[in-house]
Amino acid sequence: MTESILQSPVLCVSESVRLVGGSGLCSGSLQIWDQSWTSVCEGALDLRGAEVLCRELDCGAPSFLQGARSPVGQTFHCEGHESALMDCPRSRPKTCSSGPSVNITCSEPVRLVGGSGRCDGILELRHRGDWRRVKTSFDIWTLMETAAACRDLGCGSAVKQKERWDFPKSPVWGVLSYCLWSASLRECISEEDSTSSKGVELVCSDLLNRPILSLVVTVGVSQVEVQVEVQAVRVQLGSQFLVQCSVKPQFPGGSFQLLSPSGNHTLPAVNHSAHFLFNHTGPAHKGNYTCVYHLQVFNHSFTSESERLELRLGALDSDLIIRVLMILLLKLLYIFPLYCKVKRGSRRTDRL
Repeated sequence: MTESILQSPVLCVSESVRLVGGSGLCSGSLQIWDQSWTSVCEGALDLRGAEVLCRELDCGAPSFLQGARSPVGQTFHCEGHESALMDCPRSRPKTCSSGPSVNITCSEPVRLVGGSGRCDGILELRHRGDWRRVKTSFDIWTLMETAAACRDLGCGSAVKQKERWDFPKSPVWGVLSYCLWSASLRECISEEDSTSSKGVELVCSDLLNRPILSLVVTVGVSQVEVQVEVQAVRVQLGSQFLVQCSVKPQFPGGSFQLLSPSGNHTLPAVNHSAHFLFNHTGPAHKGNYTCVYHLQVFNHSFTSESERLELRLGALDSDLIIRVLMILLLKLLYIFPLYCKVKRGSRRTDRL
């Protein structure tokens, strides 16, 4: 393989800005060209400036910006519509020789379309502002290429891929397979123009939406149920509570497993949810609760885990008490006018 072929994936998207020291072309410390490549001080741009920078680098939206400051102290004053960071007005000296520099992560310009979510579907790559399907240099798509795509998407590991030939013939982006062992899809683009009716359908391991765990507490004789979705909640000894596991509709079926201090419990998913009732809160119920959603699809077993919720024993949390009082107050405000109306009606009847 010749030197020129080995160097072909190297892209120079912008002549004035770049990100260095990151995991790819779309993350790292910001440098600008000022007779030489020079670092930009921390706090030099805000979110709008980061959006301009990511767009100039042909990356996705910014997902991380370290060192953002108020407009008073920033170097670049972008409005968000600029095509290049250097087009933005600048206030202070735009570079620094020491101290921390701006660190930014833009999302990779990769997506899966036509699937059940962001981690399955037809692979597309954006380059030069244009979204296209993807083909490899050897025209064979393997789990290695799938792994690179899933990695770029933040969707876990590769599960399966399926090559399809039923698309209208159109321009596609080619990627160099040998490059994908250590680089992103975008870094491995071949600059040769190509058209094809081929596409690849991918499935990554983080296919399922993350389930939601919520706690419904029955308080006192009023049987008022309060739903909370927080990191921790305090419940009185002897009270009744219900743990609800739910997931945003994506696929039918599946089951929910509740991991709890008193043991693990499993129920089938009905309308994308399951309810686990605990009638009498005791010391054995104190601890962490997690919902795990299980589903068999694409001839593969998938799981997705919720955020953890901690159940503590003792007096009710103040926010829970406030919610209960608010619900009781709303009920009284609703019932009292009805009571008065009925009372007035009965008086009229007595007069007759």
